[in-house]
Amino acid sequence: MDSNKLRKKFLDFFKEKSHKIVSSSSLLPSDSTVLFTTAGMQQFSQYLSGEKNPLKDFKTRHLVDCQKCFRSDDIEEIGDDTHNTFFEMLGNWSIGQDEKGNYFKEGAIKYALEFLINELKLDKNKFYITIFRGNKDIPRDGESEKIWQDNGIPKEKIKEFSEKDNLWGPVGKTGVCGPNSEIHYDRGEEFGCKEPDCGPNCSRCQRFVEIWNLVFIQYYKDEKGSYQKLSQKSVDTGLGFERVAAILQEKTSAYETDLFLPVIQEIEKLCSKKYEENKKYFRIIADHIRGSVFLISEGFFPSNVEQGYVLRRILRRAIRYGKIIEAKPGFLIPLANKTIEIYKDVYPEVFSKQADILTVIQKEEEKFEKSLEKGLKEFKAQSSKSKAISGKVAFNLYQSFGFPLEITKEMAKEEGLEVDEKEFQEELKKHQEVSRAGREKKFGGGGKFSSKLHTATHLLHGALRKVLGDKVKQMGSDITSERLRFDFSFERKLSPEELKKVEDLVNEKIKEDLEVKQKEMSLEQALKTGALAFFKEKYPERVTVYSIQAFSKEICAGPHVKKTGELGKFKIIKEESSSADIRRIKAILE
Repeated sequence: MDSNKLRKKFLDFFKEKSHKIVSSSSLLPSDSTVLFTTAGMQQFSQYLSGEKNPLKDFKTRHLVDCQKCFRSDDIEEIGDDTHNTFFEMLGNWSIGQDEKGNYFKEGAIKYALEFLINELKLDKNKFYITIFRGNKDIPRDGESEKIWQDNGIPKEKIKEFSEKDNLWGPVGKTGVCGPNSEIHYDRGEEFGCKEPDCGPNCSRCQRFVEIWNLVFIQYYKDEKGSYQKLSQKSVDTGLGFERVAAILQEKTSAYETDLFLPVIQEIEKLCSKKYEENKKYFRIIADHIRGSVFLISEGFFPSNVEQGYVLRRILRRAIRYGKIIEAKPGFLIPLANKTIEIYKDVYPEVFSKQADILTVIQKEEEKFEKSLEKGLKEFKAQSSKSKAISGKVAFNLYQSFGFPLEITKEMAKEEGLEVDEKEFQEELKKHQEVSRAGREKKFGGGGKFSSKLHTATHLLHGALRKVLGDKVKQMGSDITSERLRFDFSFERKLSPEELKKVEDLVNEKIKEDLEVKQKEMSLEQALKTGALAFFKEKYPERVTVYSIQAFSKEICAGPHVKKTGELGKFKIIKEESSSADIRRIKAILE
């Protein structure tokens, strides 16, 4: 069964069970505490918590979708049989229990078995089930255990685990959650470790692959870490699309299926190595180019902050592995084209954004290629001298050659070396202080004009988000003695009317003479209060938050004025493209 047929079969199955098909949401989540959409439930979180009524927006409590997801915490696992950064999650939902026809544990389990056995023709004898063993807050899920047994799963194939494996959620620090029950598929003894205790969640091998996670949303985890019972019960499930595709196509991993094989074959054409002898390298490159294509299609760009940092990291990691397998210069472009070809009919945005995707990838590849060779020589020279990579060396590789810290750590690990991360962070902080001091010197010791332009930048950012929407994100800024420059994510040129609205809104806030409040707090606390942050990996543990009423709240190192009335008149002098899907505004204060 090819991947497109699998995707359609899942959606059609639940449509016939009176579920409404919902489109995938963006990879940019509405929850600012996480970088990406990592699970299918994120777009439904407010319905699952009871804040919103699905009947009002969907006319039903039963939903099904195929959600685009991206998980950056699995990057080190890429190259094995079961992990990907970008992936698709097939999911079905029953939200709330106050209506006839809604289902909970029994319905979710029966639907899952019916789809896997009747529709996909999988062998039930290869299924192993996990349930939650319970803790001090939430009881053991004996109810699910009984339902599985009543539906033909033997007791010996049902295993219980702690909250690490079988208490799902929330995606952020707070949110809906609940015990989950997973279906694991036994791929056979040849994939196992042959230890007597081998089974689902075995840390030694990948014999048992989790394919479907049935989450029973019953609780809300609050800021204190306590679990509060929700007023409604809901079902949230996730079927691993790539993993099931590999099983149905009788392949070892998704990399041999129709989702990746054209890209793998293209890599072979572009280098002197073969996939079978270099599986890990080929898989990392194929995964990372797919992830990059989807991130760029949604307006993300390589940078040194947040989502842009992750994108830069996977692109540069792919380039580095391309070097190892002796790929031709510029090899990522043909791979991106192959990826777009695979997905253009399912996700039209990758095709409509093709030119931007290729431009961004080409620029990043050209930029890193220039410094990669020198950086590798520098690393080799330093690693041969000692038994560890100092923080100063790691920072030099980052600052001078564009090596993300994680790439240096990965190279060090391959050589059996450690990286002094603490010293790296100290060097990074010193560099930031020197840079800040340099900026202040440029303004005559951090003078009044610098303070005015810093505050004006915050007002500009707030105005852009009000006029163009919350997807606008700071991508960089620079202040001279004459003007401010602000780069932000946006896919098109602003109209004269939009620019006027932004300019007028900034001047309105200046006229209101609003107080600019300054408060020091922990980074964690700042993020909880909703302060915008675009340099999370660079911030110290204590940060300063500047807020201008409800209009603007950002983490910033300053300096700022006391009241907006001190700024004078704000005027936009230029709006232009900085790079693909990034706009640049230059403005002055009169």
